[in-house]
Amino acid sequence: MQITTREVSHVTILDLNGRITLGDETGRLREAIHQLITDGKKKIILNLARVDYIDSSGVGELVSSFTTVRNSGGELKLLGLTKKVHDILHVTKLYTVFDIKDDEFTAVKSFDYFFAK
Repeated sequence: MQITTREVSHVTILDLNGRITLGDETGRLREAIHQLITDGKKKIILNLARVDYIDSSGVGELVSSFTTVRNSGGELKLLGLTKKVHDILHVTKLYTVFDIKDDEFTAVKSFDYFFAK
């Protein structure tokens, strides 16, 4: 899995490409999230548009990342779920936990509380 980091309007977007599975992939995601928190980044979007597969360890890492960011006073949102990832989040009922957006503009603007209301 490859992770590309970029910023749009003070929101950090992690573009994930590949599979989120047990091993190096989940470790890379964990390290990326911890580095953002260390750097003081509190508004994070995980762009999953190019994630073609996620296993139970990957789902666990998404939940762990969400908890880590939330405990540090930040927000983590998901963007652009593929059908497979969408189905997994529905089966596990995690779609009720995550704030999931379909397009980048809406995802970035959702951090702006005036826009969100």
